[in-house]
Amino acid sequence: MNFTELALSRAGAADLQAFQAQEGLFPSGREDALTVQRLTPYLLGYRRYTVQAGDTFYRLARTYGTTVLAITTANPELDPRNLSIGQDIVVPFGFPVVPTDVPFTSELLALCIHGLTVRYPFITQRQIAVTAGNRPVTVLKMGRGQRSVLYNAAHHANEWITVPLVMKFLEEYARAVSENRTIFELSAQQLFRRTQLYLVPMVNPDGVDLVTGAIAPGSEEFNAAQRIAANFPAIAFPDSWKANLRGVDLNLNYPAGWEQAVQNKRALGFDRPAPRDFPGYAPLDQPESAAMVRLTRQVNPRLTLSYHSQGETIYWKYLDREPPDALRIGQLFAQVSGYALEETPFASGFAGYKDWFIQDFDRPGYTIEVGSGQNPLPLSQFDEIYNANLGILTLGLQL
Repeated sequence: MNFTELALSRAGAADLQAFQAQEGLFPSGREDALTVQRLTPYLLGYRRYTVQAGDTFYRLARTYGTTVLAITTANPELDPRNLSIGQDIVVPFGFPVVPTDVPFTSELLALCIHGLTVRYPFITQRQIAVTAGNRPVTVLKMGRGQRSVLYNAAHHANEWITVPLVMKFLEEYARAVSENRTIFELSAQQLFRRTQLYLVPMVNPDGVDLVTGAIAPGSEEFNAAQRIAANFPAIAFPDSWKANLRGVDLNLNYPAGWEQAVQNKRALGFDRPAPRDFPGYAPLDQPESAAMVRLTRQVNPRLTLSYHSQGETIYWKYLDREPPDALRIGQLFAQVSGYALEETPFASGFAGYKDWFIQDFDRPGYTIEVGSGQNPLPLSQFDEIYNANLGILTLGLQL
């Protein structure tokens, strides 16, 4: 499903001509500039509306299939009892912003971030890095309080299913806060007041775009990656690509036993840029991993979750280091998810983000491997993955 098909499905139109007729446009069936303009709100999940005489939030909610509370949340500066003709307001649609039935790309993530930060102004964003492919690495922040946690996903390109996982959680958490509801039987507003959540939903946007097809075959980026992959013919291209576009495995690029990781991977033949398992030429020599370290030091989190796939496993230690409370929290995560709590195998137990965090902060940090099968996991597993991880994602804000 491409962006046009996604927007059409949300607009309730059978095809492009039907949408054009619905919008009062000439039904050419072509994606002209005006048609794209009219489709865009259905990707962002809201439309801008200019107040007319007689308008109320209730009337607008009825017209656009949403709620008064959703409109109020998106426009916190407005008094619904004192609207002025000509005011520009945000009207959220009644469907979720984050899709869970389409492959994610960096562009789709940017649309979701835009939509969520407009619908829920208490979510903020900032760019922490620019990749070699000139794509942003973005952190989202939600919540107040003295403590902070940091979640991240998609260090590995073909593990992109973790992106909609964390983004759907953010959207459901934000909605629960706005509606004063619970999430995983906990008060969302209490969590919001207690904890600052920092979320990096796509650490490796270049690699994700390669795997999910946003980087077109024949393009300069695709050809460069293909040249790297040609040196490793046993690795399927692009489906088995884990690295960034420079051929560096970002979750082997952190200064925690990096030299040991180099030895381990060199013994397997990964001594140069590769689709996976090349740790780079030095720790933090990639903008993505360097940005994660800077962010972590700024945020000073109580706990970190790093989402990967696959295996339905939670890794909680680095070598023999056991941060205070890490085992108890890991056991609770295992209980609510049904995942196994395990120690990281020696061959893959170095130079990861979780390893570095435990080493430098001596606090609980977890790598969570979701789903089962061969990466990239099919979206048919998404609902099961989300249900298994909702407790982890929520309890991480409280513990």
